Amino acid sequence: MTYAQAAPDLHAQASALFKRKRVWSFAMPGLVLAYLLYAFVAFDVAGLFASARWDNGLHLIKDTYSYKTHVTRDNRTGAVSYAIEGERKGEYPEGQHPEWAVTTGDVTTIALTHGQEVRYYPDHVEYEVPGYGIIRAAPGRSGVNATLPAGPVPDWINASANRLSTSNEAGRVTITRNRTEVFRYATGWELFFFTLDSPYHGLGLGEVVTLAWAGEMPQIWGDFWQNRMWRHSDVAWALFETVLMAFLGTFGAALVALPLAFLAARNFTPLLVVRQACRRVFDLCRGVDALIWTIVLSRAFGPGPLTGALAILLTDTGSFGKMFSETLENVDDKQIEGIRSTGANPVQRYRFGVLPQVTPVFLSQVLYFFESNTRSATVIGAITGGGIGLLLTQAMITQKDWEEVTYYIILIILTVFVMDSLSGWLRRKLIKGDAGGH
Repeated sequence: MTYAQAAPDLHAQASALFKRKRVWSFAMPGLVLAYLLYAFVAFDVAGLFASARWDNGLHLIKDTYSYKTHVTRDNRTGAVSYAIEGERKGEYPEGQHPEWAVTTGDVTTIALTHGQEVRYYPDHVEYEVPGYGIIRAAPGRSGVNATLPAGPVPDWINASANRLSTSNEAGRVTITRNRTEVFRYATGWELFFFTLDSPYHGLGLGEVVTLAWAGEMPQIWGDFWQNRMWRHSDVAWALFETVLMAFLGTFGAALVALPLAFLAARNFTPLLVVRQACRRVFDLCRGVDALIWTIVLSRAFGPGPLTGALAILLTDTGSFGKMFSETLENVDDKQIEGIRSTGANPVQRYRFGVLPQVTPVFLSQVLYFFESNTRSATVIGAITGGGIGLLLTQAMITQKDWEEVTYYIILIILTVFVMDSLSGWLRRKLIKGDAGGH
């Protein structure tokens, strides 16, 4: 066939090839777009956005970087108390109160932001909102007996016979038959360093440093470390438990999986039955998620960090076993034959001919899993009742101290950063022999 005869055929084949490529270049994005449209309709994304409570989301975000001071009146006795986040541990000592709450005679006046003001009278409560009017309530056995200004009720007011609650940019007010409570927001994490009963509360950084230099450092550290509101010592121990769960589970799994991997590798175990049995064990271990193993083991061993470590160990044994066995099947036989030629026995061949080849890969995988399991141990700890995950869950369940949730999340992220840097340094040190940052 001459060039003139072959040219049309080549041109037709090339045209058909480019045509198929053009079809696929438009078809693939079209399929992705069609799937996204299907997911949008199937999961009712439009309805989800329509029913979303954006105001609750804004309050949640605000709670992460601010705190609430609760001014509570017992409507039965008339007693008024002041507490940070409404907790007994954050209650103001008797005779002390925030400067924006003033008691004159039988009337307590609470100044909120944006010019709003709440007044506790002996027999009723008044809430003055500029531009709207005065909300009046007389709590009693018959209910809150609320009286609102004329006109439509704003969205930020939720009124019923037994409860009146408001929520706006100035704060929140809740009135029931037995209790009236005002939540006043302020930016910051109050009592993070020292509680109200500490002699160092309210002091500036310079004053605290001066006292520490004067010999009061142990007392200052003790008040901070044993802070009853933020529980720094408990949080530090919980973080240690989380890292310990990840460490025991990851490296325990590596120790268990390594000998089993030799039994599952084709070039080290000729018996098919043994290889298949080991591989099915690996499939069973990694086929069940760590959370499922956590639930099962918690019924058998009870709650605690050890249960979480065992759950990680079981899951990672399957993952490590599969990866280790595949790595062993790809070793260079020439190095092993060289060791064999010296008269070395099988153990010596494994030690000097196999392990030096696979150790860098094994270490890299184990260290990566250790870093990843540090994050997983947070969730596992929430189920087993140990580690920072337990504190995080408790703080979220209360639905009131979201600044503590933020605190725990920041600590978890910092711990992951440290684990990432540490594992990277160890990989460079142990695998490449370079401890530097290059």
